[in-house]
Amino acid sequence: MTSLHRAARRSNYDKFPVTNTGATGAGVTGWRGVAARLSAGDPRVIVVDCYPGVLDIDIEQLAATLAPDIVIDVSTAFKPARDIDAMVASDLGDDPVFGRLTSLRLADFFDAGRLSELRDRVAESTGRVLVVGVGAALVVRGDVLVHASMPRREIELRQNRGEVGSLGGDNIGTRPSLLYKRAYFVDWRVADEHKQRLWPDLDFVLDTTGPDAPVLVSARDWFDALEGAARRPFRVVPWFEPAPWGGRWMQQVCDLDPGVDNFGWCFDCVPEENSLLLGFGAVTMEVPSNDLVLREPEQLLGSSVVRRFGAQFPIRFDFLDTIGGGNLSLQVHPLTEYIREHFGLSFTQDESYYLLDAGDDAVVYLGVRKDVDREQMAADLRAAQSGGPTFPAERHVNVWPAKRHDHFLIPAGTVHCSGRNAMVLEISATPYIFTFKLWDWDRLGLDGSPRPVHLDHGLRNIQWNRDTSFVRRELVNHVQPLQVGEGWRSERTGLHEAEFIDTHRHWFSGPVLHHTGDGVNVLNLVAGEEATVTSPDGAFEPLVVHYAETFIVPAAVGSYVITPTGAAADTECATIKAFVRDAVRSSAY
Repeated sequence: MTSLHRAARRSNYDKFPVTNTGATGAGVTGWRGVAARLSAGDPRVIVVDCYPGVLDIDIEQLAATLAPDIVIDVSTAFKPARDIDAMVASDLGDDPVFGRLTSLRLADFFDAGRLSELRDRVAESTGRVLVVGVGAALVVRGDVLVHASMPRREIELRQNRGEVGSLGGDNIGTRPSLLYKRAYFVDWRVADEHKQRLWPDLDFVLDTTGPDAPVLVSARDWFDALEGAARRPFRVVPWFEPAPWGGRWMQQVCDLDPGVDNFGWCFDCVPEENSLLLGFGAVTMEVPSNDLVLREPEQLLGSSVVRRFGAQFPIRFDFLDTIGGGNLSLQVHPLTEYIREHFGLSFTQDESYYLLDAGDDAVVYLGVRKDVDREQMAADLRAAQSGGPTFPAERHVNVWPAKRHDHFLIPAGTVHCSGRNAMVLEISATPYIFTFKLWDWDRLGLDGSPRPVHLDHGLRNIQWNRDTSFVRRELVNHVQPLQVGEGWRSERTGLHEAEFIDTHRHWFSGPVLHHTGDGVNVLNLVAGEEATVTSPDGAFEPLVVHYAETFIVPAAVGSYVITPTGAAADTECATIKAFVRDAVRSSAY
């Protein structure tokens, strides 16, 4: 029988957190309003440069409402799809999951002669011209320059629905996992580099995420909103996915659709793919949260973190729900030198499992068993993968009992997975696509096909010295008391010294003062119904957070206070906080 901490509690998890900008009236909604704003001052050339994933129907509605004399569709200047496929082939390789981050630029996707012809058309025209599409600003910057933004999560949904394909491609309806791979390694990289080049000249930002509900904001108001968000605690928009091993804990705690069989993943803080909802009075705009990282890296991340990682958000929080589900895939993450050599990344996915909840029989598989026979383990894995006997995981891998608030540290190279009936808050570095599955428990993916297993990659990265003694000594509940104050106490829970992320847990029944030092803080309320984050000197608007919600405190915030509120005012709460080790002078009091 499984007993769960949250079994009878009402959900107050906010799935659509809005960061208010204070700029009431700054946003314009609807195609008529958008067209009127863009037409103000009677500009001759309006350029709408789109992020990949903006729908043709939205471009058509904009053109129909603006009613220009000439519409120039920049997609007509793409190189032939077969030539683009050949150009990106070396970045994608032949693996169904992994590739290499591209060094291409957006201009490489276009025929230079055809772009020149489009420029001539603009120069020769006498009426109003609308230049529109991905890369429109490569033709001309125009009198009005708009960037039509698009969050990556929405792009994925549109790929899954067969609405969009790859940049310059002829592949709508291709298997979504392959479209995602192409986007991750190629399309999003060139599009992010291109849009940053637009920012100095930008006049407006357009959000077409909602069906028939466009939102237009001036670039100045948008930049101000991002600057404001980088100086206050905020939440990004979480998203949830079913999984072959998924459970049902999140359906209740996060108030999800009970009609879905399960939810396995929640991307609760993955700024590279999450959205940010910006509130402009009654108007809410959805933008990629990664735009905040790219636009305000010093304020958000801190100067020392930027020096180390550049404009990349280095910390990820996500949920893995196996309550009532099955085991995660047995897996290992690449070592730093391996991911650099094979995939072109500068850091790898070190991580940890923090148990938000657990059934009585919950376990975590972590590290190889003492005196493991590596050749036999490899042979058993290969035999199972080729249709032979089921892999005897317990013969080769340690199985550790898991309970609520346990913390299991998983430096890269350590074999691991969560077992069934565990609710994991995964705290990790961000190259999250690089998971080498070793064994998937004889099951199929949600599409009815086997999920990719990468034995060769995985076996090259297993650290065989991470055995029973090592794991017990260094990776399971490595808790160190830190400080005690009135109504609070803090302790270090990890991560391992081989990992660049550190975590502190605070138990508190009254206000507790924190400081970001010189680095971004990422926190989750792991115990208690509600807490409020405030500024000691009123520098930012209070942020109310609820149980299991992840929130980001930018480096620029400095001091902040977390206090139990609401139903939790008379109970003990707890936060787990992650930050980049050695990049801050002090990340917690």
